[in-house]
Amino acid sequence: MKIIHISDTHGKHRELAPLPDGDVLVHSGDFSFAGSDNEALDFLDWLCDQPHKHKIFVAGNHDVAMWDANIEGLPPNVHFLSDSGVSIEGKLFYGAPMQMGMKNGKLSVVENYDLIPEGVDVLITHQPPMGILDLDSAGRHFGSTKLLEKVTELKPKLHLFGHVHNAYGTNVWKDIAFVNGSVVNDHYSLMAERPTQVIEI
Repeated sequence: MKIIHISDTHGKHRELAPLPDGDVLVHSGDFSFAGSDNEALDFLDWLCDQPHKHKIFVAGNHDVAMWDANIEGLPPNVHFLSDSGVSIEGKLFYGAPMQMGMKNGKLSVVENYDLIPEGVDVLITHQPPMGILDLDSAGRHFGSTKLLEKVTELKPKLHLFGHVHNAYGTNVWKDIAFVNGSVVNDHYSLMAERPTQVIEI
């Protein structure tokens, strides 16, 4: 199975070069910038038009319109995963969004990572795990310790995410392939030198 992975397009999905062929196209969040309904609808129109057999996406912290959204009417090969999963050709894909909420008077990530089930082959989150492709340009880590613990416990074959723009890349640790697919830099400019990620599983 060939997976095409992108993340953090921030409204610039129509400016991307044509994506490589593959079986499953995955967008791991922050397809919008302001989080508006119009941005979400434009992204969905674009995503549905892509030629890949299956399309999967999760919501990022910018995708406010999608937080707790119950979407109806998507084509059967387009899957919005929000603390949910879908089986494709015998592989279990599970997606967890990155939503924000108030905790102790501060805005923080709502972590539902305890809901990730056993048997996941491809985990899709927006947030990275702590210490893996999560270092920003100022040297700060933006990953989740809870997510790292859960991934280490469940050992999916592949963990796809984004969020930290300048941490694009791939890292293999404990036989898990971790992939940050951010296609923009810290100034929200598309980075032409970052090729679309193609992963075989």
